[in-house]
Amino acid sequence: MEPLAPGMQRIGAVMRRLPGSSVATATDAQIARSSGAAAPELLASILMGSRPKGISTEDRRTNGIPIRIYRPDHSRASRPLIVYFHGGGFVFGDLRGGDWIAGTVAKQLDAVVVSVDYRLAPKHPFPAAVDDCFAGLVWAADHAAELGADAQKIGVMGESAGGNLAAVVALLARDASTPLVSHQALLYPATGVEESASRLQNAEAVILTAADMKRFGELYGGDASDWRVSPIRATSLAGLPPAVIVVASHDPLRDDGVQYAAALKQAGVQVSLTEYPAMPHGFLNFPRFARDAVPALKRVVFHQRRTFGWQPS
Repeated sequence: MEPLAPGMQRIGAVMRRLPGSSVATATDAQIARSSGAAAPELLASILMGSRPKGISTEDRRTNGIPIRIYRPDHSRASRPLIVYFHGGGFVFGDLRGGDWIAGTVAKQLDAVVVSVDYRLAPKHPFPAAVDDCFAGLVWAADHAAELGADAQKIGVMGESAGGNLAAVVALLARDASTPLVSHQALLYPATGVEESASRLQNAEAVILTAADMKRFGELYGGDASDWRVSPIRATSLAGLPPAVIVVASHDPLRDDGVQYAAALKQAGVQVSLTEYPAMPHGFLNFPRFARDAVPALKRVVFHQRRTFGWQPS
């Protein structure tokens, strides 16, 4: 396996020095203080990048769920609509954490992006996050015209825990026959693979360890046999929208994405899977340090654009 890229080695060293950086060793009190807490604006923009120019945001609440709407500044009707779910192991994260990814997708795709600030465990265990994310999707679809988007061009997107939620929401929408979801972008998703080579190889990886994953699962709750926790356990994956899946070699969740891609293909779903060999979990959040972050997101947007038959203005 190719060594971890130097930029991500530096990020790993910085993160290891942060108090409570590992959920596996954090106390319940530390987790409670950190859950939903926003990172300082300057630190977040330095480490994680900032929203690109030419994109405006609007914060709202829908049914008590905070959302952030990203729109290109120039006027255009019937844009694609992407509903985005941030990562954080179902325990951490907020709207700010997804600012660079959501804003960049809005810019490059010339789309409306709705980021959903779903409730977090352990205060709100499973299925609170699933319920909020599906409610966010339904709201976005119902308000597509108001947002300047096309309800026939809807995609879901998420990273890590958010990738899990995007996969689950796509299944829920398929089963309900509404809203129509035309694309799913799953960035190093947790899909419910219990034993894998990547979990052994990357048990002590930077950003995310196998012990962290175990603790996140305990805090989130739910039965691992429930497909809403483990989408790879769904009775059928047929009829799902085309998917683009991104995985990182230095990630215990690598095989979750690889095996989910294989299961989707076996079910007749169109899938594009790309593995980034020198990257760890979460690398798309660090465009200033991860050499593959920008090209990886461009590749995701390319697949979204192709699925929607859409060209930026």
